[in-house]
Amino acid sequence: MRLKNKVAIVTGGGSGIGEATCLRFAQEGASVVVVDKNGSDANTVVSKIKAAAGEATGKDVDVTNREQVDQMIHDIVSKYGRIDILINNAGITADAKLEKMTEEQWNKVINVNLKGVFNCGQGVAKIMKQQGSGVLLNSSSVVGIYGNFGQTNYAASKWGVIGMTKTWAKELGRYNIRVNAVAPGFTLTPMVQKMPEKVLTMIREKSPLKKLAQPIDIANAFLFLASDEANFITGTVLSVDGGVVL
Repeated sequence: MRLKNKVAIVTGGGSGIGEATCLRFAQEGASVVVVDKNGSDANTVVSKIKAAAGEATGKDVDVTNREQVDQMIHDIVSKYGRIDILINNAGITADAKLEKMTEEQWNKVINVNLKGVFNCGQGVAKIMKQQGSGVLLNSSSVVGIYGNFGQTNYAASKWGVIGMTKTWAKELGRYNIRVNAVAPGFTLTPMVQKMPEKVLTMIREKSPLKKLAQPIDIANAFLFLASDEANFITGTVLSVDGGVVL
């Protein structure tokens, strides 16, 4: 088991890529803290993990709320004594073309996708520094690298995540903390499945593999970077996009 005796937090863990990551990490021996703004979704994932004889705890947390994040971290350390892995996966979209995007749409996406990552990363980094070890993994996107029509806010937030990742890698390496990002391509999450079929077909045709990612594909990338197999990897962005940008 690659994550035996590790304590891992996964934000946005109640569905999609987050859920797949929670389940995969539990299979590899981690004690998983499933964090989601929808507590019911988090508890459902916890139940799945426990049904498979894994260890998990659910947390109903809004990552944009610093008080909730700090309380979550305090509770986890009180229960488990440490935090080994943080997967900053929580994120949202609110799409519109530049001239039609509202200030509310902009603020909402930036608040969750950037402030939320900052809140959790800063809070957990303090614990990892005290331990002298840890892994911080941030969820970016292929959109954050190459942009995408109608996603000014989302692209900006995911490019910002890459900037934070590289900065944190430089700051925290001396404390034996590795920091990396995963940049998924279009993945068949509930959010993407709501897109028109003609759009999904177009995306598939752009990929040399002629398919979209499954959530488990991204979860496996997080697993590799969280494991000791990636012991000498920090400050990198791993694109998991089926070659869609070639």
